[in-house]
Amino acid sequence: MTKSELISAVAEKAGLKKVEAEKAVAAFITTVTGALKKGDKLSLVGFGTFSTAKRAARKGQNPQTGKKINIPAAVVPKFKPGKTLKETVNSKK
Repeated sequence: MTKSELISAVAEKAGLKKVEAEKAVAAFITTVTGALKKGDKLSLVGFGTFSTAKRAARKGQNPQTGKKINIPAAVVPKFKPGKTLKETVNSKK
């Protein structure tokens, strides 16, 4: 599903105009991104938890040249699905 398809689906399910749904989706993305940037954890009960994790610096190898490179430390976003989401995705209905 693309972002535009998501916006259309949200508009249809919530009974909103596409412009309103687009604003809602953009606000959600901005809010989650801002929370993660500050280092906060965002939990949506039943859906999942957005968080960040620190990835240590490490050595890597360029696959094209074989040259060794240093990969710097980074903070990466993570998502852990909630129980309800997992059960819904795995249901056979």
